[in-house]
Amino acid sequence: MPIQILPPDLAAKIAAGEVIERPASVVKELVENALDADAAEIRVEIAQGGRQLIRVSDDGCGIPADQVELAFARHATSKIASAEELYRVRTLGFRGEALASIAAVSRLTLTSRSADEPVGTLVRFEGGSLSHREALARNQGTDIRVENLFFNTPARLKFLRADATETGHVARLMSSYALAFPERRLELRSNERLSIRTTGTGQVVDVVLALYGLDVAEQMLEIPQGAYERDGVSVWGLVGAPELHRSNRRDIIFFVNHRWIQDQSLAYAVSQAYHTLLPQGRHPLVILNIALPPEEVDVNIHPTKQEVRFRRQNVVFAAVQRAVRSTLMAQRPVASAPLPGRTAASWTRQFDARHLAPGAAQRAIEFQSPPSSAQEAGPEREVEPPLARPTERLPMLRVVGQIAQTYIIAEGPGGLYLIDQHAAHERIRYEALQTQQATLQMATQELLEPLTVELEPQQAALLEAHLEQLAAWGFGIALFGRNTFLVKAIPASLPPDLLPVALSEMLDAASEGGPGFSWADQALMTLSCHTAVRAGQTLSHQEMRELVQQLERTALPHTCPHGRPTMLHLSQAQLERQFLRS
Repeated sequence: MPIQILPPDLAAKIAAGEVIERPASVVKELVENALDADAAEIRVEIAQGGRQLIRVSDDGCGIPADQVELAFARHATSKIASAEELYRVRTLGFRGEALASIAAVSRLTLTSRSADEPVGTLVRFEGGSLSHREALARNQGTDIRVENLFFNTPARLKFLRADATETGHVARLMSSYALAFPERRLELRSNERLSIRTTGTGQVVDVVLALYGLDVAEQMLEIPQGAYERDGVSVWGLVGAPELHRSNRRDIIFFVNHRWIQDQSLAYAVSQAYHTLLPQGRHPLVILNIALPPEEVDVNIHPTKQEVRFRRQNVVFAAVQRAVRSTLMAQRPVASAPLPGRTAASWTRQFDARHLAPGAAQRAIEFQSPPSSAQEAGPEREVEPPLARPTERLPMLRVVGQIAQTYIIAEGPGGLYLIDQHAAHERIRYEALQTQQATLQMATQELLEPLTVELEPQQAALLEAHLEQLAAWGFGIALFGRNTFLVKAIPASLPPDLLPVALSEMLDAASEGGPGFSWADQALMTLSCHTAVRAGQTLSHQEMRELVQQLERTALPHTCPHGRPTMLHLSQAQLERQFLRS
């Protein structure tokens, strides 16, 4: 086939395929245009998931009558005028492709009036071609109706998912921009049913209340605007308390200069900030605004503008991680016990059978002072940020007794506390091991009779590769054959009968890895688990009192290293309500 110039309509459809993937893509482009037009109120209506109708109305600046048709020309924009401006974009849109791409694959009607014109203008396009134009009376602003999306590209239409799925994508988009612009009033209706409405108060927490409900809003911790700014990068927003977690990362939301973006590196920074505060496999709810000079971020790397490139990636990574971690450390609340009848969907407690097994060997509790600080690594390898003392310390607690040989009952000024003795001692042991590792003072016990351990070839290779690190933790292990090792010493707090399972789990961690957790940290978590008192172990009153006192002095007393809560709090007010005293 000879080289030829594509017909304009075919070129327009190809270009539209890069920008308009689904109905949510149309909504995104039109809502961004409305936001750039300084609209205070934006209303979106969709029908049949957006394939039948998408309507976006706003009260923004409007389009002058002599520029309405020009707005539908490809690469026509009022956002930038030179190559230099491309590298310091201050608006959400700038490519000049949206209206042309949408019109090319739909039947589109636009009406608009600017502030200095007596009447508005209506234009109608079908498949990218202008079919009608007239003047009409209307208020300032713009209204765009997109009907029969992809009517002339049936192959693309077949790829659309069910109406409910497409509606979900639109709702997620509208929720995100409502969070990015809490000062604007946004509304979404699907099949004439109201789905989203925000009040435009300017408070992000009000948007969270409208979108997620009161239960979630009450568990959000604020990073005030201006509170964290370093190296030209400012971070603010809301982060969920560790009890508020999800099964996926969908609710880790980022805005860069008010632009909603997707960034795996920043999501990883947030995961590290929650390190040891969440159950494994769970993810937080985080809404973060990142502000930096426009020339520090390149938004021109993808047609959808949802991916960006930072000039100083490490600086932004560290800013996000430290802002979130500092907020969690300063405002970390104790988990409240849910009252009967109250939904506790925001907190899923995950138990691990090996943590709660009652058949573990009985042994005395060995308490050690928690660390006063920890070394700080670079932002891309920062396993555990410095364990500064939390602003909200645990109150002085008076031990009352033990339930089911698992939970310690304590009384404090705020009411009743139920403490999981294994999870609490895990936190104590974990921070003690961190201190010993940092100071190279890991206590060791020599075995009277060396133990032989035979491993699978993969495990043997992993163990041999980590022998030096294990030696720093108090293990004395030497190769004794092809896949056999001789263990001469172990950490002083690790019972010899638990060596095989502890070593196996440490090697499994080295094999599997996991986001936000280095092997070294996973190994410390394993050691802290196997050197902690077990559930089902009877404690004396003195042992319980010492455990609680040591927990009060830890840097992160509210969760174990695996992210499980160490305690529940039942306030005096809750008790009075249950006994009908209030």
